[in-house]
Amino acid sequence: MTTSLDIKELRTYWACQREPGTVAPLPRDVEKALLAGLRLNVLETLRYLHHDRPDFDAFEAWVRAQGEPTEASLDRLRRAMAGDAVGAEVGDLDHVDGLSADDLAHWDEHGYVILRNAIAPHAAEAAELAIYDHLGMRRDDPDTWYRESLGHSIWVPLLRHPALVANRFAPRIHKAFAQLWGRDDLWVTIDQGGLNPPEHEHWPFPGPHLHWDATLAEPHLLDVQGIIYLADVDEDQGAFSCVPGFHRTLKDWFTTVPRDVSPQDHARRTLTMTPIAAKRGDMIIWHHLLPHGSSPNRARRPRVAQYMSLRPTRYAYTDEWLG
Repeated sequence: MTTSLDIKELRTYWACQREPGTVAPLPRDVEKALLAGLRLNVLETLRYLHHDRPDFDAFEAWVRAQGEPTEASLDRLRRAMAGDAVGAEVGDLDHVDGLSADDLAHWDEHGYVILRNAIAPHAAEAAELAIYDHLGMRRDDPDTWYRESLGHSIWVPLLRHPALVANRFAPRIHKAFAQLWGRDDLWVTIDQGGLNPPEHEHWPFPGPHLHWDATLAEPHLLDVQGIIYLADVDEDQGAFSCVPGFHRTLKDWFTTVPRDVSPQDHARRTLTMTPIAAKRGDMIIWHHLLPHGSSPNRARRPRVAQYMSLRPTRYAYTDEWLG
């Protein structure tokens, strides 16, 4: 059965959330491509489905209203769901500058790389100011950085401001991720922003501390994550932090984890992260098997960022969850 969007996988996804077990779920990679292709945020979509419990017609109308997919993007998604080859959403990448040979060597050794000038400085600043505005803060007024709009969190659930949307279609970002995946049929996630203000006695750093967003079960496969710095970030400014090179040593390290201790807890006790400084418009891209997190901001200005990942339509992943 087709739908008015003519994407049958959407009905399958809806049915799996409404009545788990009644239909076979979509493969995880297809589900991620479906939501990204419809320009939907995963948590936002799940909250709507579980809280409002819409019928399918209402869900489809919500999808159109929230994601506002274009006919061109829907056609690309339909073809991908049918198994057809689709190129990069931003067009031909052959003449786009991406990661250099040295960058790729750094990625292989350390498991992360800094894509310099991933977006233009003016585009980064526009997104930075959009985050401050969303929170009701003023960039140059520290007294406004701790308003209730932020809460005790560094996450900013701003998803569809035009400045953030534009950054998702930066050709250099699509080129870099295509180089790492070895293919260009990528789907960009609809992720949020972040603001990590300087610590003070009434606002201690809330995390996230060292963690993985990935299963640690074998086989250890590729997935890629990213964060754009929307303003310059020094090492002590709440920088993104990780354990460089750990993607190459995870298997051996895992044998040292005591039987009665979770790997995440053991990692927090025994591993030390390195903060990664970079400039406005730079993007840090990392292998999902690197332990990573944010860090306390002991500088004088907030770290302001935008999160983003790109994944192919189909890719190998590990089903078992171990963390």
